[in-house]
Amino acid sequence: MTDYFFYVVLGLGAGAIIASFATGLLLTYQGSGVVNFAYGAMAMWSTYVYADLRNGAYPFPIPGLPGRYHFNGDVGFRWALALSLLTSALLGLVVYLLVFRPLRRAPALAKVVASVGLLIVLTTLVERRFVDNITMRVGAILPREPVTIRGSLTVPRDGLWLAAIVMAITAVLWAAYRYTRVGLATRAAAESEKGAVLMGLSPELLAGLNWVLATVVGTFVAILAAPMIQLNPSIFTFGYLIPALGAALIGKFRFFWPTVFTGMAIGMVQSVFTKLQNDLSWFPKYGAREGLPFVVIIIAMALLGERLPERGSADTWKLPAVPQARVTPISVLVPLVAAVGGLFLLGPLWRGAIMTTLIAIVLALALVVLTGFGGQTSLAQMAFAGVAGFGLSKLAMSWHVPFPIAPILAALIAATFGVLLGLPALRVRGTNLAIITLAGGVAISEFVFKNPTFVGDIGTGGAKIPNPKFAGIDLGLVLGSKSSRPVFGVFLIVITFALAMMVVNIRRSATGRRILAIRSNERAAASIGINVASGKLLVFALSSFIAGVGGCLIAYRFGSISDVSYGTVASLTALAFAYLGGITSVSGAVTAGIVASSGVAFFASSRLFGSMGRWEALIGGVLLIVTAIKNPEGIAGAIRGIAERARLKRTLGESPQPAAVLEPA
Repeated sequence: MTDYFFYVVLGLGAGAIIASFATGLLLTYQGSGVVNFAYGAMAMWSTYVYADLRNGAYPFPIPGLPGRYHFNGDVGFRWALALSLLTSALLGLVVYLLVFRPLRRAPALAKVVASVGLLIVLTTLVERRFVDNITMRVGAILPREPVTIRGSLTVPRDGLWLAAIVMAITAVLWAAYRYTRVGLATRAAAESEKGAVLMGLSPELLAGLNWVLATVVGTFVAILAAPMIQLNPSIFTFGYLIPALGAALIGKFRFFWPTVFTGMAIGMVQSVFTKLQNDLSWFPKYGAREGLPFVVIIIAMALLGERLPERGSADTWKLPAVPQARVTPISVLVPLVAAVGGLFLLGPLWRGAIMTTLIAIVLALALVVLTGFGGQTSLAQMAFAGVAGFGLSKLAMSWHVPFPIAPILAALIAATFGVLLGLPALRVRGTNLAIITLAGGVAISEFVFKNPTFVGDIGTGGAKIPNPKFAGIDLGLVLGSKSSRPVFGVFLIVITFALAMMVVNIRRSATGRRILAIRSNERAAASIGINVASGKLLVFALSSFIAGVGGCLIAYRFGSISDVSYGTVASLTALAFAYLGGITSVSGAVTAGIVASSGVAFFASSRLFGSMGRWEALIGGVLLIVTAIKNPEGIAGAIRGIAERARLKRTLGESPQPAAVLEPA
């Protein structure tokens, strides 16, 4: 038992970080009604700023400026901490004013998408600015001398100090929210923004203050904890954020002490799981630590109600409109001819960009069905794609199932996973569902994709995938000495076209109309006899099947896959570009594929502007944020709007003017 108690105490440091992040999420939600999925990334940037200042430099976040301003060596702890906290405060204020203030009355989907775009931007900035030193080490800040507990138990002192500091910060925040004017005003605005305005309070000012406070708290604790961990982008963006979301849900994004105690408990239990993995043969060796937050989130949803506490502001923005599915010879033939011509007439690099675009279109089609038609938010689409990819490897390599049966079965397996992860959608939607799917996607990635029991030994180049062969024709990308074969691109075109037509027919069908009715108003749909539960699960099944086909195409393209091929960042990027292109139509999915990372548009830009390719993810994230704010219907929706206005203008211009009416004198 002494050994287990050691791991419990050792987990206090991680628990303190999780608790502080959960507190920051609580502050931003109370202040503005936003669950900020980029909160960990914001703390990450400012922590890297601190580490860089200790190395004698200050990084600039804006591309085009010099990468760093160099000092004459280490600026010292006090100056580095002060400048880092000032950076975090400014970052929190700018993010609120430029991103989330314009989205105050936006639907949950727009806020989720904007925070995903912000996460992509900040992660890319860190990867670009610290490309040579991405895994930085920070010198000790808190006392690290070991302390002896219970006679023989020796643990590092810094974790205990960090836990005590987080508890002290929590006590101050609790008292401030309970007794100070600003805290009481924030709680009042959270209950009723209209009432707060009538009392002379400014909800926008309160929201800005809470964003600044939340960002500073998370950054301060992250800096103190930095010497205990090795800095890398993923540890803050997902490693601590997802458990923090679970803790914040237990605290209902409202109560400080349940939030903090749950965060501490998650960190300590995860630490104990490390011990159990080594001691117990039956204990899962993969995914237990990462799956714990998912379990906590599911329990929170089941026990504490079906949704986040409502704020006093009414949503005035609706979800993006779903246009009619129009198929014309031009809309079909032009992209098909362009794609086939590009495959056979252009070089191998262009051919690769076209193939990337085609696969991205398939992944975007999955989100068109789920989010555009069904109104459901998922941050785990690439997890379903990965289930199909690894399933394809197992079916084709171990059990010798031939093409096309193997990819179809793999996609059906992905659909099964999609239905299981979509079960919570029967009770929740919007931000809550985004939280569940994000945690579930990470759990699948860690428990399945890294587990040799399910995917085999992938230590020698990844899980292998044989070339697809049909009617004696090898359709693979590589065959012997021939690489980047156009026939594989034609294979992708056929699959993409078939799935696009399937989605068009779903939109036109009676099933599609029922799905749209559920998206619009679940109670009204149920009142006219539509089975809402089966409709939601059908949407998840169809979307996961399409994502599974996309995962198989990724596997066929590269010939071998690993967990990196289907990571959480890839899920967020897929959602980002699908929303950017237009998440409610097939034309939007095509646009998303064109503008996707490493797709046709970005490859053409890199050829024209040289080093732009280094910043393509950042550019995509910025465009995603702008799209969420200015045009929720995406690029395709904007083009449709321009065309409709031009058509209306021509119609009005051609119509006869009404005759003048003479009034009696």
